[in-house]
Amino acid sequence: MNRILIALSASFALGGCLLSPGTFSSELHLYSDERFSFAYDGEIEMLALSQLAQMNRASEERFEAECYDEDYEVRECSEAEIAAQRAEWEETAGERAAERVREAEMLRQFVGSIDPSDPQAAQEIATRLERQRGWEKFEYRGDGLFDVSFVTAGTLTHDFVFPTVEGMPGANAFVSINLRDGGEVRVDAPAFAAGKEEPSWGTASFAALAAMAQAEESGEAPRIVVPQGTFTIVTDGRILANNTDEGPKPHARGQSLRWNVGPSTQQPPTALVAFD
Repeated sequence: MNRILIALSASFALGGCLLSPGTFSSELHLYSDERFSFAYDGEIEMLALSQLAQMNRASEERFEAECYDEDYEVRECSEAEIAAQRAEWEETAGERAAERVREAEMLRQFVGSIDPSDPQAAQEIATRLERQRGWEKFEYRGDGLFDVSFVTAGTLTHDFVFPTVEGMPGANAFVSINLRDGGEVRVDAPAFAAGKEEPSWGTASFAALAAMAQAEESGEAPRIVVPQGTFTIVTDGRILANNTDEGPKPHARGQSLRWNVGPSTQQPPTALVAFD
């Protein structure tokens, strides 16, 4: 079961979800004089690192027979069943090893020049980001999970995407800001949702993700980081559209929009703001 879940979770990284937020707080300010600021504090998971860690642990697991009754409840195996399962496990050892190599190589294709199987890969990523403007903290906690703090501010004369990682072409956007003609600004936060009604990797894989989260609670599956936190937009512009639950609220600098992201969040935050 763990091997199946690990392979499925690896497919999420290959489906374009290389980076994922964990527990976080994020805030975006947009103003009519084109000034903006953005901050993200919390966790970021790099799935290539976390899934390779799970694969490596799986490769070190010892044989354990598993037997179930008609109700799919765990039961004690007979000696004959243990022998049969052990023979099959030993016979497919080469296939499992080859599959791990294949999955690891596929993951590497999405992280550019970084080798996620290298024990120093996490430190290499941290070193790269330390020299990128805006990253105030990037500390590795293990199993692909980082504690980070990112802050930037300036004049919004061009589109903006967070995060970007030097030398990692497969990094996916948590938040994107797109400038439109007529003084309109569209904000999307595609990663700030635990569930997506139309996931890019397909409904079957999304169901598998739910199964993994359920299995994780019983300690039988790899850890799955789920986005959990808040995303806030503060602006003095006109809010033309948004998908918050409560709509715009008064703020000292104009209006604010707030999204509470958790396991039940289905739609990623989005807003359209106009500056006349």
